[in-house]
Amino acid sequence: MGTLPAARPERLAPMPTTLQNVVFPVAKDPDVLPLYADAETWTTVRNRPVRLSENAHIDHVLSRDSMRVRSGHRVSFASYFNAFPAAYWQHWTVVDRVRLELTTQGPGTIIVYRSNASGVQQRVDSRAVTGSATSTFDLSLRSFSDGGWYWFDLIASTEDLELQGGHWSTDAQPVETGKLSLGMTTYNKPDYCVGTLRTVADNPGLLDGIDRIFLVDQGTQKVRDEAGFDEVAAALGEKLQVIEQGNLGGSGGFARSMAETLEREDSDFLLLLDDDVEFEAESALRALQFGRFNRTPVIVGGHMFDLLDKPVLHAWAEVVRPGPFLWGPSFEEQHRHDFRKRNLRQTPWMHARLDADYNGWWMCMIPKKIIAEIGLSLPVFIKWDDAEYGLRARAAGFRTVSMPGVALWHVSWIDKDDSQDWQAFFHTRNRIIAGLLHSDQPGSGKLLQNSGRQDIKKLLNMQYYATQLAVDGMRSVLRGPSGLHEDLPKDMPAARARAADFPETHVYRSGDPDTPHARGGRALPLLKKPKDYPTGLRLGAFTARMIPVHWRRTVSEHDAQAPELEYAKVDALWWRIPRHSSVLIGAADGSGKMWYRHDRAKFRRLLKQSRDLVREIEKNWDRLAAEYRAALPQITSAEEWKRTFEGR
Repeated sequence: MGTLPAARPERLAPMPTTLQNVVFPVAKDPDVLPLYADAETWTTVRNRPVRLSENAHIDHVLSRDSMRVRSGHRVSFASYFNAFPAAYWQHWTVVDRVRLELTTQGPGTIIVYRSNASGVQQRVDSRAVTGSATSTFDLSLRSFSDGGWYWFDLIASTEDLELQGGHWSTDAQPVETGKLSLGMTTYNKPDYCVGTLRTVADNPGLLDGIDRIFLVDQGTQKVRDEAGFDEVAAALGEKLQVIEQGNLGGSGGFARSMAETLEREDSDFLLLLDDDVEFEAESALRALQFGRFNRTPVIVGGHMFDLLDKPVLHAWAEVVRPGPFLWGPSFEEQHRHDFRKRNLRQTPWMHARLDADYNGWWMCMIPKKIIAEIGLSLPVFIKWDDAEYGLRARAAGFRTVSMPGVALWHVSWIDKDDSQDWQAFFHTRNRIIAGLLHSDQPGSGKLLQNSGRQDIKKLLNMQYYATQLAVDGMRSVLRGPSGLHEDLPKDMPAARARAADFPETHVYRSGDPDTPHARGGRALPLLKKPKDYPTGLRLGAFTARMIPVHWRRTVSEHDAQAPELEYAKVDALWWRIPRHSSVLIGAADGSGKMWYRHDRAKFRRLLKQSRDLVREIEKNWDRLAAEYRAALPQITSAEEWKRTFEGR
């Protein structure tokens, strides 16, 4: 009797991979609810969406993954954190189908919707549910090339309907399977850092996907001394590695995380995080999964919401405009979008797939393969390091995706003006260096012209300190790339030391006996948006008229003893202040007042120096560009950075 052939072992189907969980805020903060759930009933008045009913309430959130819909009400999850950005998954990943699975308790209806690139809502499927039910919807990712989302609505019947859990998953196989390292850079923000570490430690799903957390502490207030650090460090165990080094700025701190990640065999990705943030842990998991399924390595950026005004988004997708070589949102409507006023369904542009040139390093995930190929951060302390890296990656064939649903809350710049403090040096120098490295415009395009105009505007506003730092920045550019690493720990202290020679940097605080008082009192506040903003020929005429005025102007005895007028910061418009020779202006952060006084000698000196340096860089643009581009692989190499970490 013959031997029967051995039975073939059954091939098990691969387990689905969760791409995105349905999540809710557990802090009971009503301000953030519009980011997670959307009231259903809206109308339009004068082309603006107006909410008619409030069907979702923060008290209906039951847990991190569950929410109640009241009897007879309807809640849509067409929201920033709970809709599925189908266009991005179709365009960038190997995933061609996604499964939505929802667990509910109670009677009601689930309706699944999609949108197209124009934001038009289309019904896809629906399901009546009762009792304890698990509903699945298999959804194609083949018709979202230009834009579109999936989402679901819940409609409760005669009793409350509870969503007890939900997720979006795929049967596709990831391209990469490695883990994630986190790179946090901090300077004297130990409380925020401990909070972020605690968020990670309290999220088992995220912790399981993390290989190492690099906390690069460059401050004098050490994170290891902060209350609660020992407890969270014990919870994280060997996954946490604290690195203390001198202050090398954001570029030095993030470069350290990059260098360390290159040594980690189990890490395929590095997620950069700023220090003064509140972290949405689900976002890190989403970034990791998106990166694992990308067809080719892609930088995955997270959006930034305002920590002090939480439903407000900084920008959706940022670009560097080639002519003036300036960063910013690809169109103005993205800037400071408020989800209380316009949620996903009410914002048509949000449904188009928008491409980015770079993503801010408040939250940005970089595949290790990209770091290995293009190098570490540019050694420029702060400003333009993230934008330059995105442009460098693009030149090497790697794109940046600012990924919807991936975000954190960051202290915004609304109450700051870092173009006027010590950071003015880095704004000017690093922008020009980035232009030398990546601008494809003949000469400098409009970069130097724009930069020179900014200096003139500062001078006409008696901002001599900021102009001096711009002059210093241009001199640094002309010295070439060879000293960037050596100067890295010196540039910031030198820029701050310059302030001693410029009295307008002194802040007079309430109650100080030497606080000056304006002779003319306080200027009336501007209650409406001004309409006299000079542009085009009017701007040219304004500049041509005001420069000779400031060149010849002498300060009267009255102006030397007391300011002519006081302005609130928001009312100190750059085309109005030049008409004065002595004004008191509120500090951007509200800490006090600053006295700006015309100084003819400084005006003349700095105007001449700025114009001469602009002309010199413009004349030598091609030579400088070749020099910086030739040096780029060396100055961004792990070997060169290690010398800087070790004090050279």
